[in-house]
Amino acid sequence: MKELLRSTDITVIAFAMALLEGEDIACFEQDVNMSVLEGGIGIFPRRLMVHPNDHDAAVRVLLDNDIPLGM
Repeated sequence: MKELLRSTDITVIAFAMALLEGEDIACFEQDVNMSVLEGGIGIFPRRLMVHPNDHDAAVRVLLDNDIPLGM
């Protein structure tokens, strides 16, 4: 898996996942359980991962929809 997006905003992650699923690009959200360590205040970014073969297409989908990649 290759990192596509990093954000502390869970709405951006959710929107990006919906866009990618609409384009049949499989994605996986990492660091979801970090909220246990941080107390739910959202200081640790979550990462959205995609297969390396889908990375370029996924970048285009997010940039076409004005989603900053945050890396």
